[in-house]
Amino acid sequence: MRNFQKEIKTIVIKVGSSSITHENGKINLQKIDDLCFELANLKNKGYNVILVSSGAIAAGRAKLNLKERPKETSDKQAAASVGQVALTNMYDRNLISYGYNSAQILLTRQIEKDEEMRFNAKNTFEKLQNLNVIPIINENDTISTYEIKFGDNDTLSAVIARITEADLLIMLTDIEGLYTDDPRKNKDAEIIREVENICEVESAAKETDSNVGTGGMTTKIKAAKLAVEKNIEVVIASGADFKIIRDIVKGEEIGTYFKC
Repeated sequence: MRNFQKEIKTIVIKVGSSSITHENGKINLQKIDDLCFELANLKNKGYNVILVSSGAIAAGRAKLNLKERPKETSDKQAAASVGQVALTNMYDRNLISYGYNSAQILLTRQIEKDEEMRFNAKNTFEKLQNLNVIPIINENDTISTYEIKFGDNDTLSAVIARITEADLLIMLTDIEGLYTDDPRKNKDAEIIREVENICEVESAAKETDSNVGTGGMTTKIKAAKLAVEKNIEVVIASGADFKIIRDIVKGEEIGTYFKC
């Protein structure tokens, strides 16, 4: 079993587009329901839970019947503006069925630099914590190009974890964790279960070739580094089955654990 270095009270969970979509790019309704069940169950246990979810562009692509992921930034932003509504509605319907309301919060990376924005966001999260609400965060793709080009919400999840003074950041991706090499190309690659010095593993990260999301392992390593700097523990693991969330919180040795 894994022994976290601090008591876990506030958990930020980040899911990428590939974790909530089918191979054809359409939203996986079963995965959304499974995720909402896990979030609600953590909340029932007394944890403060915040979800950072990608998937707006994928949801918009499906709703607009686009055969491929948009390539132009303006097309991605348009798809995101349509998809964000659909994605939020899916989360809201499922969370309500498990006894919780959702709160949609759209942010940009400007929150890192703007002190007033950070203060207001922190106050909002604190108020929501005391209500029957699970916040769902996404980058405001319609007015921001950062996520679309570089991050798939990885960095944003770390920023949210820092603002909320979270104890644990869970980033769910399309592989089991950080490997010594890309396991899809090198059968001898081995998973790294625990990282004590994050600087030593940055070179092991490989970029993604996914047609759905944009966040490769490099962005996750950088996000983990941001979190660890603020004494926030991090686990990167597979989002293939969202039951993994409960096992991570219980302390099972799943994925890659970054000690703070």
